[in-house]
Amino acid sequence: MSYRVPLQTLRWAVDVAGFSRVQQQSAFAESSDDLVDAVLEEAAKFAEGVLAPINHSGDKQGAKWDDGVVHTPEGWRAAYTQFYEAGWMQLAASPEYGGQGLPYSVSSCVNEMWKSANMAFSLCPLLSHGAIEALDAHGSDALKATYLSKMIEGRWTGTMNLTEPQAGTDLAALRSRAEPQGDHYLISGQKIFITYGEHDMAENICHLVLARLPDAPDGVRGISLFLVPKFLPDADGNPDQRNDLRCVSIEHKLGIHASPTCVMSFGDNAGAVGYLIGRENEGLACMFTMMNAARHAVGMEGYALSERAYQHALGYARDRVQGRAMLTGPEGGKGIINHPDVRRMLMDMRSRTEAMRMLGLEAAVSYDLAHHADDEDTRKAHDTRGALLTPIVKGWCTETAQSVTYDGVQIHGGMGFIEETGAAQYYRDARITTIYEGTTGIQANDLIGRKFARDGGAAFAALLDEVEAVSVSLTEAGDTPLAQLGQQLREANDELKSLANWLLAPEREMHHAPAAAVPFMMATGTVLGGWMHARSALRAELALREDGADTEFLTTRIALARYYGAGPLGAVFGLVQTARGVGELVDVLDEAML
Repeated sequence: MSYRVPLQTLRWAVDVAGFSRVQQQSAFAESSDDLVDAVLEEAAKFAEGVLAPINHSGDKQGAKWDDGVVHTPEGWRAAYTQFYEAGWMQLAASPEYGGQGLPYSVSSCVNEMWKSANMAFSLCPLLSHGAIEALDAHGSDALKATYLSKMIEGRWTGTMNLTEPQAGTDLAALRSRAEPQGDHYLISGQKIFITYGEHDMAENICHLVLARLPDAPDGVRGISLFLVPKFLPDADGNPDQRNDLRCVSIEHKLGIHASPTCVMSFGDNAGAVGYLIGRENEGLACMFTMMNAARHAVGMEGYALSERAYQHALGYARDRVQGRAMLTGPEGGKGIINHPDVRRMLMDMRSRTEAMRMLGLEAAVSYDLAHHADDEDTRKAHDTRGALLTPIVKGWCTETAQSVTYDGVQIHGGMGFIEETGAAQYYRDARITTIYEGTTGIQANDLIGRKFARDGGAAFAALLDEVEAVSVSLTEAGDTPLAQLGQQLREANDELKSLANWLLAPEREMHHAPAAAVPFMMATGTVLGGWMHARSALRAELALREDGADTEFLTTRIALARYYGAGPLGAVFGLVQTARGVGELVDVLDEAML
């Protein structure tokens, strides 16, 4: 099934998320509606015409390793050259180094297209964007002058090197070393799970590597961050001498086959030349600049793959004729789309996908305002809001994508289990999203331990107050379907508030919150998805009163909101009950009894 960018829905979602607030800031005064529409339309052409056609073939061929050299699938190099020559790497980057300076919320819409069209391809620019952010925020002027413009152009790509064989999430166990050598360092050690650590698409690869100095303190306080290029630049800034690093193998994975996941070895001979980013022993803080952006981007992958799986399943359900159609199609169609259970799954897939998209863009708008709002109070408020939403977007969206892509396979029936139909690829590709850049449990514990509890739940309570205000606006509509949605949202929100208060109670034991963290996060994401749908429905209701309103599109927004309120939103009550139960019973069996 061919992929089509849902342009109108994307534009609607970013507007529901409050993009007009971004446009009001002086930093984005030139980001007019016409400019944004033009960018999205051109991106849609590239996603549909260049990236989507090589997605399935890339999955079948996969990346290939040959004595340290990684060959990407057929069409990859040409697509990447077109990608960076068209300026797509530059959208939200700093104009000082060649970027276009567009809002992150706009580039998020564009990045969703890349991820829907070709998830494996999109991972290369994703890692480059993160490396660019870290270098821009913490690198020296000399490093920026040499590397940043070429990375922003896309001619050079970037990676993030954290994980080692003995050190996964626990970065305190890192063993990679950095020996001072005048104006640079010699890096040695092995890193695993390095996305696009080696490939044939760019003329240089800039690795951001965590390592320890000889006299570094133990634990995460002793980690520093270094830029280690594949080729050392010459005096003119062009790739020259090959650095002492190599890819010793690539992983054979469940999904994202075309994206090379590399085992990288640094300093097998004289030592890999690296340059300090930030200050010594403060590398983790620098890396988190990169990691936070990546976490939001991975959450985006959750709803991007959900969109692709939905479109694939929808096309199949329209074409597949089997059994007796109980519902009536617009032309009396007999496809399985008119079977009630298939229609239920499609409605579920679409309503969840749109909830995720709107919440992801809500976070993106907060990031824009946190960095570029004209007044300090707005910047501070949205810095807190963006930080609170990040683990929810990453954790809830990627977990929800597992069920959405699962339904995509299910709608195909037995054909979904056959690789030739393509349905299974989205299911397989989505599986990694709950794991990398921090597993679901890590996101949930970040939410509950740092973002929720650190201020006594104040920022979280303020967010739920906004949810309640929208639910009240809906219930004031009188005896209407929107009033029913408002009541459903208010009841779910009240249930989530009760769980938040339970978690904050002083009598809770230390292990209760971590045990309850994932269901708490999932309940929160589900409620916030309802909040976004409610805002969408209110906006659609007003727009329907205008002359020339797009009745079909707007009534669809209201119908999806109503379905979400009656269906997915109801899961909140079970999640809250689960959080309370497992929080108190997780230790009922000791280790020996498991």
